Amino acid sequence: MSRLRVQSFGISLDGFGAGPRQSLQHPLGVGGEGLFGWVFPTRTFQRMHGTGEGTTGVDDRWAARGFQNLGAWILGRNMFGPVRGPWPDESWKGWWGEEPPYHVPVFVLTHHPRRPLEMKGGTTFHFVTGGIHEALERAREAAGSKDVRLGGGVATIRQYLRAGLVDELHLAFSPVLLGTGEALLAGIDLTALGFRATEHVASEKALHVVLTRSGS
Repeated sequence: MSRLRVQSFGISLDGFGAGPRQSLQHPLGVGGEGLFGWVFPTRTFQRMHGTGEGTTGVDDRWAARGFQNLGAWILGRNMFGPVRGPWPDESWKGWWGEEPPYHVPVFVLTHHPRRPLEMKGGTTFHFVTGGIHEALERAREAAGSKDVRLGGGVATIRQYLRAGLVDELHLAFSPVLLGTGEALLAGIDLTALGFRATEHVASEKALHVVLTRSGS
């Protein structure tokens, strides 16, 4: 069976995975962009979102690793956009323009139905109203033998962790303090869930830690 992986998830030294008050102007919450200072300059990120040129080395290898062997993604609604409540229309198509970086089916958790949205480059957004288990079942069916990446946000990852469904987490600890925001692991006993640290590598801009669940 394919694994459910969290990859390249930025976290502050005080445990926050997003800043407060997410909005169109602050998609990562206020101050949240500081969690990803390690990935923005990399060649992997720049090829998807920027000039096509970027840095290589430790951080780029971790960024690239996050896209290996993926057949589907799962996103919380906040990761798709800032729109709240019932969809007023279908004009919002995500943060990423006409060609999102996924290139595989993406399953978006929401309480409000919406038709599938097909984008350039092989990405189709499917809007799932039946909860986390339905989204995972559909994502695994779409992924086949490949893995499913859980893209976030924080509340979505916490739901999947508490349900014992996450097989692996790659957390990138950035040397920043947010003070407030969305705490990723508060109140979650990772050892009771069967996780152990299996890798840790430091770069100039982040500490990369992999946590793997027993039996995964």
